Amino acid sequence: MSAQELSRAVDLLVRQTGHWAAPRWAAQAGGESSRGDLLYALVQRLADRAADAEGQPRRPVPRLPTDTALIDQFRVVTADLLAATPPPTVLAQAATDISTVRHSLT
Repeated sequence: MSAQELSRAVDLLVRQTGHWAAPRWAAQAGGESSRGDLLYALVQRLADRAADAEGQPRRPVPRLPTDTALIDQFRVVTADLLAATPPPTVLAQAATDISTVRHSLT
C-alpha cells in the first residue's frame, strides 16, 4: 500500500461526507453507534497509528462539540499519519479501516 492509495481512500470518504450537516452525523449507522461515533473512532485509530509510527505515546483525540468538524480532524490525523512515513502494512490497515467506515456510513 502506498501513501497515494491511502490518500485516495481519504478523498473518497471526504467527498462522501464532507457536506453533511449535524443531523446526518447524528443518525445511527447500524448498531447503536452514530455516524459521528464511527468516524471519531476511526480518527482515534489513525491517530494511534501515527503516534506508533513516530514512536510517541498514544493520546486521546478530543471529541469536538460538533460532528461537522470530524472531517477536518480526519484530514489532519491522516496527514499526520502520512508524515510519519509508516510501513506499507500500516498504510494498508489504515486504508482498510477507512474503506470499512466509508461503507458503514452509507
